[in-house]
Amino acid sequence: MRGAQRRAACGGRRGGQDDGFNRAFGQHDLLRDLGLTTFFGNPGSTEETFLKDFPADFTYHLALQEASAIAIADGYAQATGKPAIVNVHTAAGLGNAMGNLITAALNKTPLIVTAGQQTREMLLMEPWLTNVDSTQLPRPWVKWAYEPARPEDVPAAFMRAYATATQAPAGPVFLSLPLDDWDKPLEGRAVVRTVSQRIAPDPERLKEFADILSGAANPALIFGAAIDRGAGWPDAIALAEALDATVFAAPASERCPFPEDHPLYAGGLPFAIGPLSERLKGHDVAIVIGAPVFRYYPYVAGDYLPEGLRLLHISDDPAETSRAPVGDSLVGDAVLATRGLAGLVRTRVGTGAAREKLTHRMAPHPASDAPATVGEVPTAAQVFAALAQVRLPHTVLVEESPSNLADLHTHWPITEPATFFTFASGGLGWNLPASVGIALGERDTGRNRPVMLIIGDGSFQYSLQALWTAAQSGLPLVILALRNGEYGILKSFAVLEETPGVPGLDIPGLDLVSLAKGFGCAAERISDLDVLKERVAAAFNAAGPTVFEVPINPSIPPLI
Repeated sequence: MRGAQRRAACGGRRGGQDDGFNRAFGQHDLLRDLGLTTFFGNPGSTEETFLKDFPADFTYHLALQEASAIAIADGYAQATGKPAIVNVHTAAGLGNAMGNLITAALNKTPLIVTAGQQTREMLLMEPWLTNVDSTQLPRPWVKWAYEPARPEDVPAAFMRAYATATQAPAGPVFLSLPLDDWDKPLEGRAVVRTVSQRIAPDPERLKEFADILSGAANPALIFGAAIDRGAGWPDAIALAEALDATVFAAPASERCPFPEDHPLYAGGLPFAIGPLSERLKGHDVAIVIGAPVFRYYPYVAGDYLPEGLRLLHISDDPAETSRAPVGDSLVGDAVLATRGLAGLVRTRVGTGAAREKLTHRMAPHPASDAPATVGEVPTAAQVFAALAQVRLPHTVLVEESPSNLADLHTHWPITEPATFFTFASGGLGWNLPASVGIALGERDTGRNRPVMLIIGDGSFQYSLQALWTAAQSGLPLVILALRNGEYGILKSFAVLEETPGVPGLDIPGLDLVSLAKGFGCAAERISDLDVLKERVAAAFNAAGPTVFEVPINPSIPPLI
């Protein structure tokens, strides 16, 4: 269907314009049908043809740098439960975005990332701003990367991108779009298809797993972020209570999979081989649902599992099940599998035995033993204890303060689903812009839950441009930036790795208040905890984002 025919199919929209405009509007119709009318990005010269005549019913959220654009879109997609579209600028912009694209991939967030490409007629001589080997640059952190062979293939490419991004395991995809493609006529109406987004587990294999769990003397359930992504808290609770099993959060989980005030919950597992194995001693069967086996970081030698423990594993990601070093695996949706197991296992009578609970809950390492201070500068633990007194019900917590994570979880238990977010990659620079996307998602869904970001002074520097987007959008985001003047978590690694004298671990001279004000945020430096509580309580109802710089005494937490 070309030119005039396409105009008729669109109800005569823009009937006086040429085929290129009709091609753009045909693409807009496809995006409307897929629910992709909210864009995030930082446009460049090679993207302007894609964005021309941007429809009035679409929304474009500008970020000042592509890393922020990716993470804002990621946070928004997680908050809304829908895929998001991101627009970055050719090879340079995609390069800027790569760090947070890695996090989006490990978060399993469905994103459609687009970048402009130079005019087809000039690609052979690689002019300025050409994305050379465009489909290779984002790999291996996208499920699919494609540059349409013909302009006529663009609508079908978007459809395939949507299907690939949303099908399990969800994740980002990439489209490279030559800037002159939008001046070519359509061949026909864009085809819209639907795809399933969940994988049902094999029923026979699931029954086998249920029988093993039913026969266990002391089973352990290890839940991962996929439980929270799939709204599976009720199913996880049902399975745990049916088995009277001890529940752990998978190590370094990016979302909280289980209520931390539940009597069966014990806390998060360590993220090192030997300590994790030690923590599981005494259990004869453990099952990991919705997480890798296992997410390790510091190398601490030991057996993968304690003697006498049988491990089972369920994930919708065949890559996770295939690379697991131990355990018997089943590919399937984490929530569907958990629900199925809850209906298949033999119910055990609860013993009422108290579970040994970690005070630092889902944090993968314990808190430092820094003593409470009486002077002007509080400890991180004292700051979080003060916040616990004033945080509002249903507050969504976003965290990127690795050295203070254990203190944070000690004072801030996660007791509601979808109220904790952090990065699955460990790469700094995701959480600040992601908190902006989450706050946008809260507003657009009408839930309007308060959102608070806890971030370290080092982490704050990576994607601080996102503050501008939050200010321009008028989001009542509360940001607490802890200033200890160092990369505290790296000093923890220096202790573990026995590497004294490493340079570059101190970061003096930062003025977070001035930085925040420069991007349009309200900002204040506060060390008095009573004043902090007063200001934070007011900031939840502010007309825009508020940044609090809070000096804290530096401390070095143990990693094990």
